[in-house]
Amino acid sequence: MDHMSPRLRTFLSEPIGEKDVAWVDGVSRELAINLCTKGFNKAYILLGQFLLMYKNEAEFQKWLTCCCGATEYEVLLLPEWIILFKNGN
Repeated sequence: MDHMSPRLRTFLSEPIGEKDVAWVDGVSRELAINLCTKGFNKAYILLGQFLLMYKNEAEFQKWLTCCCGATEYEVLLLPEWIILFKNGN
């Protein structure tokens, strides 16, 4: 948990609730707009997409890149919060 950014630490310190997708660590302004345009405006909806992909990180990363325009950097960061969230940390 020491390697987490302050933004990720803050995000994970509270229940996911109704947090906007823009608050997710690794989501740039541009990616947040792309996600919102596609209906993924809340963090829990993005988490749900990961779960619909049977927690397959590679498929989730491919989807983020192909369908949402995520950069390589974003694709590497995004699964981190999901993995920490599903592990209960």
